[in-house]
Amino acid sequence: MDRSAAPVRAQESDAAANRPGGEEGWYVDDRCTNCDVARQLAPGLVGEVDGRSVMLRQPDGAAETGRLHAAAFACPTRSIRHSSRTPAPEADPFPIALDDTVHLCGHNSQHTAGANSYLLRRPSGTMMMIDTPRWDRGLASRYERLGPVTDVLLTHRDHAAHGRRYADRFGARLWIHEGDLDAAPDADQVIRGVDPIEIAENVTAHPLPGHTRGSVLYVADERYCFSGDSFYWSRTTGDLEVAESVTWYSIEELAASLARTADRLRFEWLLPGHGDRRRLPAQEMSRRLRELTTRVRALRPRPVDFSAVRW
Repeated sequence: MDRSAAPVRAQESDAAANRPGGEEGWYVDDRCTNCDVARQLAPGLVGEVDGRSVMLRQPDGAAETGRLHAAAFACPTRSIRHSSRTPAPEADPFPIALDDTVHLCGHNSQHTAGANSYLLRRPSGTMMMIDTPRWDRGLASRYERLGPVTDVLLTHRDHAAHGRRYADRFGARLWIHEGDLDAAPDADQVIRGVDPIEIAENVTAHPLPGHTRGSVLYVADERYCFSGDSFYWSRTTGDLEVAESVTWYSIEELAASLARTADRLRFEWLLPGHGDRRRLPAQEMSRRLRELTTRVRALRPRPVDFSAVRW
């Protein structure tokens, strides 16, 4: 895929706003790992320059300040900061409702490479957690207020760090695929093989080896696709993409997985671990997924290179 588009540089003169000793206001400190989380939550305010997030400008009004608070509480390295104050706990907006069924957990963890995690409401009023935020008892209590969590669904080994602790706290079942079982050897439910399996009413696990041997995506209600790190929506290309430069297991296996799975999938919401979320009509998503499958078939293995990813 074409990732040659350069990061926005027009505001490089505002770099002083990224240093505590510079302009008064919000800045990004030097712990930033370029995970993209802040840029997802505060587009237009936080951008990318030279492989890290920077402040593009200071917020204008309450709505933009709220977006920066979301970025600050989600950032796994707590790099989104203000020169004169720390965000007050009451400014923490998480979990954020994306619609009446899915919430974004926020509080992304360094131990899951800053991945996003989600809560999925079921018709019974119970919840499922897909991947996990950083571990914190207070956060667990906050998420439980939305409803009892019955299952913690891991999409792959990179996001398994806090799965057991959240599952135990909730009294929930922990799920992972056998290909990544060594990352969660005490999982309660193990998905096997490559055939789709309904793990709850209207919730289907689709094994998708490629990013890792045990990668899985979960589709709920033919509406929501929790894709882990298998594919995502790219701001750079304005389309579905795979992060081939951080495909740990096999890009050829990922191509085969997509070819086997693409025609089975129907969803409107793409909810990845990394990269942007996107909602489109199901027919449009299906078309784009088929086109992605064709593009991935043409890819060949390349060395792992985090700096090559342009979300």
